[in-house]
Amino acid sequence: MDINDNIESPLRLQVSFNKLLQHYETLANSDDEFVAEKATRILKTADNFPELRDGFSDVSMLKEREKEISVILQDSFSPVLTKNEIKTASVPFHNLIFNSSERFKNIIEIAGDDFELDIKNMPKDDKYIIACTIILNFCYGYNLNFKRPFYYEIPDANGILHYYKILYNADFTEIIPNKNAPKITQKDYDELLDNFENIDLWKEKFPPNSYTFKGFVISNIFDVTDDQSISNIKSNLIGDDKRKDENFMEGFHEIFRSLFGINDLKVGFSIFNKEEGIFERVYGVGMNSFLLGNKESASCSGSLCSWSYNRLINENKYFSVSDVDRIMEKAKDSAPHITALHEQGIKSAIFAPIANESGLMGIIEIVSNKPQVLNSINANKLIDVMPFIVSAVERSKSDEENLIEAIIQKECTSIHPSVHWRFEKEAKDFIKSEFNGEQAIFKKIAFDNIYPLYGQIDIKGSSEARNKATRLDLTLQLNAVKDIFEKASEIETLPIYDQFIYQINEYLEGLNTHFQVDSEQQISEFVKDEIEPALKHIYTIDTLKESIDAYFDSIDDKVDVLYRHRKDYDDTIALINKEMASLLDKKQEVAQTMYPHYFERFKTDGVEHNMYIGESITKEESFSPIYLYNLRLWQLQVMCEMENSYYQMQSGFPVALDVASMILVFNQPLSISFRMDEKQFDVDGTYNARYEIVKKRVDKAYIKGTKERVTQKGKISIVYSQKQDEREYLRYIKFLQSKHYLDTDVEIVELQDLQAVTGLKAIRVSVLYHKSEEDKSFYTYNDLMKEIKA
Repeated sequence: MDINDNIESPLRLQVSFNKLLQHYETLANSDDEFVAEKATRILKTADNFPELRDGFSDVSMLKEREKEISVILQDSFSPVLTKNEIKTASVPFHNLIFNSSERFKNIIEIAGDDFELDIKNMPKDDKYIIACTIILNFCYGYNLNFKRPFYYEIPDANGILHYYKILYNADFTEIIPNKNAPKITQKDYDELLDNFENIDLWKEKFPPNSYTFKGFVISNIFDVTDDQSISNIKSNLIGDDKRKDENFMEGFHEIFRSLFGINDLKVGFSIFNKEEGIFERVYGVGMNSFLLGNKESASCSGSLCSWSYNRLINENKYFSVSDVDRIMEKAKDSAPHITALHEQGIKSAIFAPIANESGLMGIIEIVSNKPQVLNSINANKLIDVMPFIVSAVERSKSDEENLIEAIIQKECTSIHPSVHWRFEKEAKDFIKSEFNGEQAIFKKIAFDNIYPLYGQIDIKGSSEARNKATRLDLTLQLNAVKDIFEKASEIETLPIYDQFIYQINEYLEGLNTHFQVDSEQQISEFVKDEIEPALKHIYTIDTLKESIDAYFDSIDDKVDVLYRHRKDYDDTIALINKEMASLLDKKQEVAQTMYPHYFERFKTDGVEHNMYIGESITKEESFSPIYLYNLRLWQLQVMCEMENSYYQMQSGFPVALDVASMILVFNQPLSISFRMDEKQFDVDGTYNARYEIVKKRVDKAYIKGTKERVTQKGKISIVYSQKQDEREYLRYIKFLQSKHYLDTDVEIVELQDLQAVTGLKAIRVSVLYHKSEEDKSFYTYNDLMKEIKA
């Protein structure tokens, strides 16, 4: 077998001892007789076998000339050091080792029969190019530094991985160009410098087998398990979302096993919550806390004895428990952490504080199922590791704080993506000013010349529906207690019972005839202050216990009143808001792809939305009025779809409520700015404030000369003030009538003057409905109600 078989390389490999023998030729002329005699003997051994100088690639020759090779290499592989040094002789880019020290042989033997020696960090795909760079250095004198640390990973008898660093000595090698080797020019070299990954170019300049490698390399190998383990810990801790990585903790265990030389070692973590004085579990795949066991959290004082508490939390120093069972027997129940370890079958442990100058952040827990293998002596190995763990925890805490802040921003005070770029720009300017030592001021965020759009789908008669639900609940509650007092007066004749019955009847009559805003509060106070104490007395009557229990069971624990019809009403409002807001959000995603614009919505008794569109928001010179008209048409169409969607799901709501939709058209562009105190955009200037006044009051406005509200169930109302707006929206309505979104009953009405606002008009048109998404028929509101009730 040839050592070049199945290898594509610019180097034709030949094992040769020529360079080493040349060294012995010099030593043969030494004045030291012993050195000269030894060198002569080695040269004589080689002279009988010319192939040892000339080179060979037949692997069988290594076996045939094993004795002679051993003589030639005897100084390189000293018998005195053979059991201490880890050393091999081999050829490059090949796992073929033809001479090695006793210690290396022992390490490989312990690793097992199925172990295959493989160099780590040696990129297989780059071997050809690495060989070319070696040729450039050897033959052309270029100094290309491609040195990377190469390693062996070899397990010991316990399966613990050890890391061995390889240092190559290439003093006894020579590289000779063959006849087919192209001459490398400066131009070639310059081209190769910028084309490391272009394998075809390298093969063009260095064709396969165009150079001959003659010689061998000596590998000096060192056990760097501790250093590599620390490096691996550092590498493992770099990067984000490690807690989601399923392999992270298993890899972390393996690294610590190599560092301590313990094959059953495990690592756990606990977070220190200083504000609450508790330890908390770290949430992540495969992460455990041996201090907490199965608990999610526990008080620090309840998890540690006073000595260990002071050691970790106050002094920020590690401590070890070398024999858990022995300490358990000694401490009895006075050391909670020892009890926790004992219950989990742990025999020895190290607890180390993860702390910085601000104090304790958490604890790293290293445990083993064997006694004494973890102790105060090998705990010192953590000294080199802890800075990286502290740094990672600091970064993790910072990331978590940023994530929490981001979630708060998103869920509570979100900045819409369309304007985020302006906030980002101002934040960068703020940081730049601060960095340059200037007074950092977060400048006003404002957008000029933008067009507003406003719409709402409002629940009709929500106040009346709420009052009705309240009256029904209070009536049920009063009748229930009235019934109890009537039964009590039959058993125990007390005038106070008659007084309560009289008072209850007064309240019941008031609920039916003149329910007022404060009626609910008055009745609640009456029940709490007078009725409930009386019921406690009546509870002594056995025959009434069941009735009183039933009454109190009907009272809601959270609001402390009978909350049946009001709950149905509140649940209905919540469901309407949720479903309508969700539909609007989905539709908005599509609208944003048409042209970016600012959007916000609010849940009240229904759902309102604001939109702003214009050049200053989009950051680019791309705005055209066509995008405004498109958004207005989109808004009108979506309002029709929301109406449809609402009435299709209305039957599933606890209370049947109606909705009315309205769009406000504002013809002139305006300015908006972000109000830092309220964390929202608002219009700028006195003239623009007129828009906000109309927005707040228009849905309650009446048609001129009537007591009829402009908004009406089953219809969309489009409020405007300019004739051109009227013409524009009549075109949209005509288009949507052709699509069967809207009916043909278009009416134009004038509105009563609002405070400081005159001349408003409204177009009103009925929505056409479908019974379901599959239904292709069109219904007016009245037709739909008949169909639903049929």
